[in-house]
Amino acid sequence: MSGAQSSGTELAAHDVLIIGSGAAGLTAALVLAEKCRVLVLAKGGLDGGSTNWAQGGIAAVLDAGDTFEDHVRDTMVAGAGLNRRETVEFVIEHAPAAIARLIELGVPFNAEAGSLHLTREGGHSHRRIVHVDDATGAAVQKALLKAAREHPNVTLLPGRTCIDLITGRHEALRYSGSGRVWGVYALDEATGRVEAHTARATILATGGAGRVYQFSTAPRGATGDGIAMAWRAGARVSNMEMMQFHPTCLYNLDVKNFLITEAVRGEGGRLINPRTGKRFMEFYDPERLELAPRDVVARAIDSEIKRFGLDFVHLDISHMPSDFVKGHFPNIYEKLIGLGIDMTTQPIPVVPAQHYTCGGVLIDLDGRTDLPGLYAAGECT
Repeated sequence: MSGAQSSGTELAAHDVLIIGSGAAGLTAALVLAEKCRVLVLAKGGLDGGSTNWAQGGIAAVLDAGDTFEDHVRDTMVAGAGLNRRETVEFVIEHAPAAIARLIELGVPFNAEAGSLHLTREGGHSHRRIVHVDDATGAAVQKALLKAAREHPNVTLLPGRTCIDLITGRHEALRYSGSGRVWGVYALDEATGRVEAHTARATILATGGAGRVYQFSTAPRGATGDGIAMAWRAGARVSNMEMMQFHPTCLYNLDVKNFLITEAVRGEGGRLINPRTGKRFMEFYDPERLELAPRDVVARAIDSEIKRFGLDFVHLDISHMPSDFVKGHFPNIYEKLIGLGIDMTTQPIPVVPAQHYTCGGVLIDLDGRTDLPGLYAAGECT
């Protein structure tokens, strides 16, 4: 079938079924489509996942003064030594090639003096964040979706809420891990009918479970569906208690869950206690201050809020030139102006919010789960 959206009225087995149309799912689809017929299912719209919401950028060793070892060290420190080093090294060493692939697909990363503009975020000892202004995820999603739509071996099917994996197990083997996966049962959101989509291999790219929390930066669809389906089928799930909280979510009771990118702090933003009018990160991490890892900064903000009985703290970048702020953060600036906050002259009220599911379906470096025929990629892993 062509890259056009299928009507979903026929049941056609594919080589590969991918559940999720964010960065993980579409990247897998484009790579596999060179040799396979690929079907991509999406809950809601094709751009409704977390990728489209991402602001700050993507970390990779691209600067002449940076090294893989520096990036690995920063990551191990930020992970409090709990990281699996082999995985950290694998991801970091493949990151520059991933950036190059995105550039080939047309992602217009910001450049300066003929080179990629690199910003800095918490936990990083070097500038290594490539970005598209303050809307990197939307640019990545757009480029990947365009390429997938144009590929003759990729079929995109939105409006499907997946219910359960199709397996070849019988009841006695229900939790033995020996049931092969052959696809998924999915609800057609338009008709209310349940469909069976079969394939030789199934890839979960369903994102995280952020919406189990009241305050989260994740989209509404991030309800952990893929993780739950894999567990019910007999795959192992690991480290679900490891939830990352982003330190700076806009505090606004009318417009919930708007993220203020970490790059604001990377470009000079300061965290201020609104009661005292003073910076407070020097009391929690005097060396790294606002650029400490997210968990450190989020706990510091939480501590200030509780100690002083605050509703929020302030993130202030108003000391930087107005043109600099508008140029680096045009989308955030416009959003805040619409809410009556001018970030070039006023501080931004912020609180921590759930941001990323660190645990998920257990996989190896090839994306294989415990179950034959089932693979997983991205935040659900």
